[in-house]
Amino acid sequence: MLAAFVSTPAPKDPLSVLEVGERPEPEVPDGWTTIQVKAVSLNHHDLFSLQGIGLPEERMPMILGTDAAGIDEDGNEVVVHGVIASPGWMGDETLDPKRSLLSEVHQGSMAERVAVPKRNLLPKPADLSFAEAACLPTAWLTAYRMLFVRSGLRPGQTVLVQGASGGVATALIVLGRAAGYRIWVTGRSEEKRAAALALGAEQAFESGARLPERVDGVMETVGAATWSHSIKSLKPGGVLVTSGATTGFNPGAELNRVFFTQLSVIGSTMGTKDELEALIQMCAVTGIRPQIDVELPLTEAREGFARMSEGRTNGKIVFTL
Repeated sequence: MLAAFVSTPAPKDPLSVLEVGERPEPEVPDGWTTIQVKAVSLNHHDLFSLQGIGLPEERMPMILGTDAAGIDEDGNEVVVHGVIASPGWMGDETLDPKRSLLSEVHQGSMAERVAVPKRNLLPKPADLSFAEAACLPTAWLTAYRMLFVRSGLRPGQTVLVQGASGGVATALIVLGRAAGYRIWVTGRSEEKRAAALALGAEQAFESGARLPERVDGVMETVGAATWSHSIKSLKPGGVLVTSGATTGFNPGAELNRVFFTQLSVIGSTMGTKDELEALIQMCAVTGIRPQIDVELPLTEAREGFARMSEGRTNGKIVFTL
């Protein structure tokens, strides 16, 4: 079957090891099933996998992809929750010490077919396209958990989103606007800032700019490049929620400001199946939809990876089959 995969890591030149070609059909353990993939979205996790971050060479060749929408063995349209809990785990899947994502231990979803636990499937609403649905289980679910589950923030409060154009950032803008938060964003270019305003952000600023006032919360996925600005942008007692670090994992801690102004720094990872179900329902009730930057056939995966690597995004990159 056709798939996008990696056979050897390349920390300094990840695109050089991206392969698109034939891979064996998925193996299906007890309690699992096979999904015919219709769409899968690209995430920074996939770029990290090409570099060998979180994916050691002994687990390769590995098909990439952490999320998907497609058709199950009974012909139902489904959305795949990509967090794989260990057998017998009960409760919040993201707290399972032995959890993994598709493409870490088990083969990923950038393929014509993917094997997943039956418990990881949710019905896809008919009015959500496969491409839109494929954006929800990773980037949009991450944003949903950050804003509505982990932050403790309330509608009407001001939230700064660092970075205006990535998948999680655009999800935070749309979700936050729909729920009644004042969403401010930072962006590196006038084009990215304008796109964020068009999505519903109230104000957009240059990266690192001094804000008109300090904010109640910051949603942080960028890491080293924006961390100091994020901490300095918070009101006393404010909260920073971090779910990633695309520019590096060693930010200046600003610990003196954290304890002196009593800030909360909270980690957030992906989301649960129940949260994904709630997110799908929120899309149905409000009519909001993921911002898709571009849809490409899987055969053109290299173009999508290049766009993400170079920061040429305005929303999600989706591969279709």
